[in-house]
Amino acid sequence: MCTILLPIKPEYVDRIIDQSKLYEYRKKRCKQKVDKIVIYCTAPVKKIVAEVLVEDLISSSPNQLWNITKQHAGISKSKYMEYFANNDTAFAYKLGKVTKYEKAMTLEEIGINYYPQSYVYLNN
Repeated sequence: MCTILLPIKPEYVDRIIDQSKLYEYRKKRCKQKVDKIVIYCTAPVKKIVAEVLVEDLISSSPNQLWNITKQHAGISKSKYMEYFANNDTAFAYKLGKVTKYEKAMTLEEIGINYYPQSYVYLNN
């Protein structure tokens, strides 16, 4: 079990926090089993704003995964399909309890001195 930091666009961060988006989609899965995601809200916010517990990891073809998760995708089908274009496998972290931080933090405040492109392990 581990915690990862994920960079996520502000519009999707808002939907995760208000729990209208219950799945976080990724093209690749982490090698380790993830139990918590720390959310880095990308530009223009550029802050770590919340964390969310991971209930499950689902993998399937992009079409099948959409059919399983579309009720709480928090993203349009066209953007989803564009994201997974040319991918045979799609992954979705099923999100659980969200904790919004009272004070957002910068990456530097947690010892990260670069912009993460996909994910960063915070512990293992």
